[in-house]
Amino acid sequence: MLTSAPVWALGAMSGTSLDGVDGAMVLTDGQTIAAFGASGYRPYQQDERAVIRAAFGCWPGDPGVAEAAEVVELAHVRLLATICGAALVGFHGQTLAHDPRGRGTHQAGDGALLAEALGLPVVWDFRSNDVQLGGQGAPLAPFFHFACARWIGAKAPLAFLNLGGVGNVTWVDPRCARPEEPGACLAFDTGPANAPVNDLMLARRGLAQDTGGALAAQGVPDPLVLHAFERHPYFWRVPPKSLDRNEFAALSDAVAGLSDADAAATLTEAVALSVARGAEHFPRMPEWMLVTGGGRHNETLMARLAARLGCPVLPVEAVGLDGDMLEAQAFGFLAVRVMRGLPTSSPTTTGVGAAVGGGQISRPGQAGLRG
Repeated sequence: MLTSAPVWALGAMSGTSLDGVDGAMVLTDGQTIAAFGASGYRPYQQDERAVIRAAFGCWPGDPGVAEAAEVVELAHVRLLATICGAALVGFHGQTLAHDPRGRGTHQAGDGALLAEALGLPVVWDFRSNDVQLGGQGAPLAPFFHFACARWIGAKAPLAFLNLGGVGNVTWVDPRCARPEEPGACLAFDTGPANAPVNDLMLARRGLAQDTGGALAAQGVPDPLVLHAFERHPYFWRVPPKSLDRNEFAALSDAVAGLSDADAAATLTEAVALSVARGAEHFPRMPEWMLVTGGGRHNETLMARLAARLGCPVLPVEAVGLDGDMLEAQAFGFLAVRVMRGLPTSSPTTTGVGAAVGGGQISRPGQAGLRG
């Protein structure tokens, strides 16, 4: 167990968009943020990305999972070993499958191997405990978002929108004392984000992404596709709720007959539409919508979000945060909470029955211990 003083925690994140591994330091006591520190990024190579992509939708023991896990583990070790000064590591792993009401949730990567390689305690497997207790297991960044809202000095409700492979949002009221309090946070996955557009660009043009939304800006969204998309039953479910990366696979199939530009425009508009539908669940409209993740670099998407939402839409850099590293920082923050026995999710963030902690703790030379 850690002392109550702030410690430097190194968080790591590899998202479903498969761009690479982020690592970032945060000085925290698990409740407040004292400072942000060094960070780093290691992109996945094309062959590594292909190995991981082939394991999407797979569960432990399925063909290809061990190979994907090895890619994830080696990439993390190579990055995290270059960032010094941490007391512990928060390792999210790579989500391959997420079915909280069925088989559970599966993040590839063994934290015990990282603990041995890095010589540091590693907190990992953050989602399983929440799922086992009836929660969605996602999103898990909301308690960190609450701390960020306090760190920037927010005085009114605001929202953090993460646009990675899948979109998720946290509505935060920083006037509450703790993130697990009723009314402090509401969080849920909004729908597909970068994943469908990235998959389209890879399949049609051999590119990793639609940089800046340039291709989408040249196209026209297809109203019939968007109308069918909006009728997906997910949008009618009351949050908290979460998604698997492939739950909206039909959307990609629906644009198969469109030109490259119109397909990109349709997929981009679908993201904005899904966020707008999600905002209907907020207790009140936020003062700002602060956007993190790769999607904030998509100028076309940011413009469409602003057009559909009734509040300012800004990248998190506008308030002094690092949108490239926010999720990695979140898992460093959560690692400290796990080590100190603090909850990491609540009924309004994942739908779990009560505020609960999670995570597995692995120390060098020791077997994993359930946190």
